[in-house]
Amino acid sequence: RRQRQMCIRDSNGDDGQDGGNDYYRGKGYFAKSLAKSDMPDGEEVYLQLDGVNSTGTVYFNGKEICVHDGGYSTFRVKLDDIKDENLLVVVADNSPNDYVYPQVADFTFYGGIYRDVSLIGVGKNHFDLDFYGAPGIAVTPEISGDDAKITVDAYCDGEVEFEISDGNEVVARAKASGKNPSAKLEIKDVHLWDGVDDPFLYTAVAKLIVDGEAVDEVKTRFGCRTFEIDAQKGFILNGREYPLRGVSRHQDRPHIGNALLPEHHKEDMDLICKMGANTIRLAHYQHAQYFYDLCDERGIVVWAEIPYISKHLEKGVENTKSQMKELVYQNYNHPSIVVLSLIHISEPTRQAEIS
Repeated sequence: RRQRQMCIRDSNGDDGQDGGNDYYRGKGYFAKSLAKSDMPDGEEVYLQLDGVNSTGTVYFNGKEICVHDGGYSTFRVKLDDIKDENLLVVVADNSPNDYVYPQVADFTFYGGIYRDVSLIGVGKNHFDLDFYGAPGIAVTPEISGDDAKITVDAYCDGEVEFEISDGNEVVARAKASGKNPSAKLEIKDVHLWDGVDDPFLYTAVAKLIVDGEAVDEVKTRFGCRTFEIDAQKGFILNGREYPLRGVSRHQDRPHIGNALLPEHHKEDMDLICKMGANTIRLAHYQHAQYFYDLCDERGIVVWAEIPYISKHLEKGVENTKSQMKELVYQNYNHPSIVVLSLIHISEPTRQAEIS
């Protein structure tokens, strides 16, 4: 599996922040010539876009190959009929409409391609790249006394070898085969992910085996923890009361809009941790994977949500469902996330209804 990245750009970095509420909302065209030699090695090549607001339409050599509605989640499309010279065009459209959320809110709906764009090369046999932008592996820990029982699901077809490591050594191994093979592993004397006190992370690796050779590999970090939300006791982490104190966070910066670089995400996280917070509500949409990773590493408890906000769109029901599926499938392995939600603030009372 080979991956190459391309640049990012936000199209409302200035006019979306001047307070006039008259920023450009429409189509932006992004074109790039790609030689066959620019493509990563592999029998198949996928284009991955981590954030195009709010509708992304992809053309490859003049042919429309993908339309994605939803400005805050990853999506992929396979590039077929690759020639010696190719033209890739992405149309980012943040025009007002009545079917893609959000359309009414108290923040700017920035346009453009504002997160990473990657080319992924894989063999014919590979972990699923077509399922809601998900990573191809899902890890479900269950605490049992001092140990943890781990279910690892791989999304592919064939034989898969699974390993779990603690950073120093492999602590569990298993094999499974078939369509979307699943394995159950056990970690003895499990090291818990324990919030800001001890945000310990394990790594799960899955290798797809064909004729005795690994032809593709995916990995993910995960944490083992339990939590409860009790009306009287509040939030409970790993069996103890764990009061939550924190902030709500948006993802924009002066002059660059939503097109944050890793150093901007890290600076936000450093400031939040410096003030003593242990929880973040990531409003009002799916945030960058890098920031969820930081939350895992710092032990931050996260409320994650989609932009079903302010005004119900009669034609937006399917978009609500698809954005929620992407939020869940793409972020399933993050131990920091304890709530996956949508919020609708009704007019004129603006009474919040949380689901």
